Amino acid sequence: MTQDIRAHASQIQISPQKVRLVVDLVRGKDVLDALDILKFMPNKAAHPVSKLIASAMANGEENFGISRNDLYIHRIFADQGPTRKWRKFGARGRFKPWLRRSSHVTVVLREREEN
Repeated sequence: MTQDIRAHASQIQISPQKVRLVVDLVRGKDVLDALDILKFMPNKAAHPVSKLIASAMANGEENFGISRNDLYIHRIFADQGPTRKWRKFGARGRFKPWLRRSSHVTVVLREREEN
């Protein structure tokens, strides 16, 4: 039976569209390989995603006693969080809204099964 190791980060102040670009690169990879990929990415979203994966890896080691070399990213996804509506005033009394989007990221790790 496989054990799901979860970690969740909520209200990251980056739009989910930008986070999904980073998340799609590491889906299905080993945890250590994913952390190496994220370390050298220039995207702003790479830092919170790498912290989340490292947290899930630590959960697996401490709570379930699974080696970090055996873990891989089974599922990882970014959902839309709350949107703050900011305002900017335009010409001729017009109102231009700025939408400050945020995202929730969830990662599920599993242990690789040796066949």
